[in-house]
Order: sequence, then C-alpha cells, then structure tokens
Amino acid sequence: MASMAALFTQTPSLSFHKTHKPQYTKPTKISFSPNPDPRKHQRISCGLIDPDGGKLVNLIVKEPHRYEKRRKAHSMPKIELTRIDREWVHVLSEGWASPLRGFMRESEFLQTLHFNSLRVEGGVVNMSVPIVLAINDAQKGRIGESSAVALVDSSGVTVAVLNNIEIYKHNKEERIARTWGTTARGLPYVEEAITNAGNWLIGGDLEVIEPIKYNDGLDQYRLSPSELRKEFTRRNADAVFAFQLRNPVHNGHALLMTDTRRRLLEMGYKNPVLLLHPLGGYTKADDVPLSWRMQQHEKVLEDGVLDPETTVVSIFPSPMHYAGPTEVQWHAKARINAGANFYIVGRDPAGMSHPVEKRDLYDADHGKKVAAYDKTQSKMAFFDPSRPNDFLFISGTKMRTLAKNRENPPDGFMCPGGWKVLVDYYDSLASSENGKVPEPVPA
Repeated sequence: MASMAALFTQTPSLSFHKTHKPQYTKPTKISFSPNPDPRKHQRISCGLIDPDGGKLVNLIVKEPHRYEKRRKAHSMPKIELTRIDREWVHVLSEGWASPLRGFMRESEFLQTLHFNSLRVEGGVVNMSVPIVLAINDAQKGRIGESSAVALVDSSGVTVAVLNNIEIYKHNKEERIARTWGTTARGLPYVEEAITNAGNWLIGGDLEVIEPIKYNDGLDQYRLSPSELRKEFTRRNADAVFAFQLRNPVHNGHALLMTDTRRRLLEMGYKNPVLLLHPLGGYTKADDVPLSWRMQQHEKVLEDGVLDPETTVVSIFPSPMHYAGPTEVQWHAKARINAGANFYIVGRDPAGMSHPVEKRDLYDADHGKKVAAYDKTQSKMAFFDPSRPNDFLFISGTKMRTLAKNRENPPDGFMCPGGWKVLVDYYDSLASSENGKVPEPVPA
C-alpha cells in the first residue's frame, strides 16, 4: 500500500487502514502514535471523510435532459458494452472512482499503471486499477472523426454517451504485467475481459442516461456513495469502517468487524458504523454468486452475529480483478468516496493462487495470521503465535469445498443459518440439469 496516503495502526493480530488524504481532507481525524494505547483517547473530530479529490462525482444525466441525450445519441457511432463494461459504467456514474469523470484517456491510463495514482488539480489521488473501455479495429473505423460515441447494451439501448473522446493503443501485456505482476495465462479477469478485447482503448467524459439497474431483486442494496453518506449521517455516525468481501461471512470475519468497532469506541468515537460491503460485479466461476451471498449475510444479521443497528449492508458494484495489493488500494479508495475513514484488511486480500504454478500469486502470509479457528475454545479468535498448533486456518476455498461436500465446519466457524444457505447453494448446483459443480479455485 506504499502509494496510498494512509496511516496505519496495528496490534499483533489485526491491522486496519485509516484512509486519509491530507491535500483534501480536514486535519487528521486520529493522531496515531507508533504504538497506540487504546486506553488513551485520541484527538477526534466528527463528520464523514471528504471524497477523494474533495468532491463526489455524479455522472448521471438529470431527468429533464434524458430524452434529448437519447435523441442525440441515435446519430452517434455505437459501441456495445460487455457485462463488465457496463459494471464499470455503473462504478463511474455514481462516483466510486471520483474524481475520475469517465473512461480513462491515455495520460490517466499511464499514470495509473506506472504510479498507482492520478495528478489532479490541487494534488494527487490514489488510482491503482485502470478503468478503461476497449474497442476493436472495426469499431475504431466506424468512429472515424466523431468526437462522441453512444454506449449501448446488448439490446441496443443507449446506456451512456462518451464525449470528447480519445483513442489510443491498448498495450495489453503492459497493462496485465503492471496490474497483476505477472503475464501468466489463466488470470480470471484477464481471460474474461482483456485477452480477447480490442487492441484500442477509448476514453472520454461520460454521461450516463439513467441510473444502472439490474432488476435481480437486489437493487435496493445497491446504494451509491451519495446515498451511503446520507445513511451514515442519518445514523449519526462519527466514524465509518468498511469491510470488503466476496465470500460468505464467517465468524472470523465477524470477529474482525466487532473488534474494530470496540477499538474505535476506545479511541473516543461515540457511534462507529460498519459498512458491510460485498462485491457485486464480476467474480470467477467458482465464487458463490451474489444472490446467495446476500441471503447468507441476512442470516448473519438475523442471528445477531453482527448488530443490525450499527451495520449498513450494501453492494459494491465493482468487478473483481484478483490483483492482490494493487486491487486492495482500489477497494479502499472507493470506500473513501462512500464516507469510510477506516478499511479492514484481512487474510490475503484480493489474492489468488498462481494460475500455472503451485503457489500463491501474492504473499498470503502478509495478512494471513489475523483470525483463525481456535481449537481449544471452539470459536474464531485472534491468532496467538505462542501456541500455533491450536489454530486452524480455513480458507475461502476450504470453506466452499466443505459446503459442496455437505460437510459441517467446526462448531463456531459460522452461524448455522448462514452455513445452511451456503450448503443449499451447492445443493442447487448439484441438482441442476448438467449436475456439474464448479471446482473451487484457490483464492
């Protein structure tokens, strides 16, 4: 996380980031010492953290102007969006990538690849993952000298307009190498969104005709950064701490979240609120689908593992890269824009197994010994290095394999209602027409 302007506080078993941008925010909300004593209250100021860049971007066209935008788009060259392209339109439209105002032009793309940041008026902001739109030779030819293009879905409906466009070379190998640290074949996002994509990238200023909806029964959970900020304000939150996940919530996750709240209260905050923020965009085939994960999260709240009064559950619309520390910076930066000033980092965040060799692509031990199953207490607890043999590390892959085989995890690993949802999901796959269950991919 070297390129994030972040402060850290750490105990032997838990680390979390304070996401602080000094060139845009008010004075530091907490003054950390090298070895903070949680019994001593720190200097606290109320209010949500400023968005990255100082202002939250909203690229959605206002209602009175939508008809005219659509009418003009009819005469523009058209680019059909893939599923992942549309998810990035969603991310950009609501300001998750603020201060970015559209798909990246070449200067923004290169700054992101080489410096994990963007120069903006007044300073530098974090940006570690390229947000770009690829086109092929034929599409480039059809665009010609046009300065704007219409972005349409698979049905031909105009989703957005990209203005003041710039087309430049899509250097795939450089993009992959600098984002993932390898060009090995088999990286999930690369195979899905880059390998067969066009050899050109098109950037510009984005105007999204209307809010992106999925009509999957989960849209009520897809709160924008602006809506989340309003909800945190309504709840009188004086601190927001975010937890990113793409797996079901087990009791080790819950331990990290409840202990973080305890520590924030000891620091002097009066009402820290948790943003439980599952990733809702593209995930690899063996990951548990979003609809099932949301059912499981509901059970976690119903069973009292997390407190509904101090927890906001919302869906983060970003696609998943599995790019390790590089992607963690993106996940943290996006939550700044939603109002979070603390971000919990757990075991091997955003990492995965090397796609070819039998090893981790990123060093899982950097975050591995955080929370584990304590066999002596039959519950999830913080790892104690003085008695390592008493602890069992249950990865997401192991958890999914147990559920697939209808094997129960150790008592105290996950609430019973949440585990049943996971088992039901794998049962539904086994009873489908082809009867094939995706084999878990280490991650």
